[in-house]
Amino acid sequence: MGSITLSEEKFNKLMADVEALIEDAASLFDQEEIAKQRMKDIKENPSIGKSEKELDAYLKKRGVQLNGK
Repeated sequence: MGSITLSEEKFNKLMADVEALIEDAASLFDQEEIAKQRMKDIKENPSIGKSEKELDAYLKKRGVQLNGK
């Protein structure tokens, strides 16, 4: 495989893009934990949450199984 030469500016942009993609992939694999944390936050401070119906729709959209629904 041959080598390529990148300017420092392009290399830094490439690294920033790669970091963003890795963060996106990590959050995809951790959706259930994110949903659980959000539910805990809302239980602790209900004023930050939406209606139960809106929350249920949000969680269902992300594939979270809801008890009895």
